[in-house]
Amino acid sequence: MERTAFVTGGDRGLGFELCAGMLGQGWQVFAGQYLTEWPELSALAARYPQALRLAPLDVRSAESVRAAAQAVAAKAGRLDVLINNAGVISPTHERPIRQPQDYAEMERMHDVNALGPLRVVEAFLPLMDRGGLKRLCFVSSEAGSIARAKRKAGFGYCMSKAALNMAVKILFNDLRPQGYTFRVYHPGWIRSYMWGQIDTRANLEPAEAAAKAVPFFLGRREDEDRLAMVDFAGDEWPW
Repeated sequence: MERTAFVTGGDRGLGFELCAGMLGQGWQVFAGQYLTEWPELSALAARYPQALRLAPLDVRSAESVRAAAQAVAAKAGRLDVLINNAGVISPTHERPIRQPQDYAEMERMHDVNALGPLRVVEAFLPLMDRGGLKRLCFVSSEAGSIARAKRKAGFGYCMSKAALNMAVKILFNDLRPQGYTFRVYHPGWIRSYMWGQIDTRANLEPAEAAAKAVPFFLGRREDEDRLAMVDFAGDEWPW
């Protein structure tokens, strides 16, 4: 039976490379597409016309998320792996508390980074119930680790990733006894477009991070009953 996956934020960066990596391993991939004018994903779909399907997706919109789930249901009827990758950061997020905070941007980051994956899981769960692997994957960040937090600014992004981690833990408590397995991944500092333009200060190309992420997302762990956040080097991070 053909293995199917859905990747949010598939337009560029890590999400695009995750799609490419899974296609290279023979998966049928549905890619959540937010930037319809961005050419790379459409070009990839032309290379894999039978294996890659694009679904318009804005994770801030429950209606958009439900429509994407319905599109997958119409084509595949089931889903094995769901990768919650879509994420944003703001150019104003590094302001310390003695500077005016951009609360509108904080709300946007929380809506995409924390609530977005929850909307996606809720909408896609019936498809996952019919899948064979039942694997829920989440791209988180060291920024969400409270135990190792050393930053003195960056409230919105860090708080959104900590909220995501808590959401995953609650989902784990509920769905692990139902046969679901979970992956929480810190991909490292990637040259991505999360700021709206490419972050040239970062030290990892998206393809490098995806090369480590794909086997982590698809492979087995010795103890599936213990939730862990693992980074690109294979090291575990405290919550």
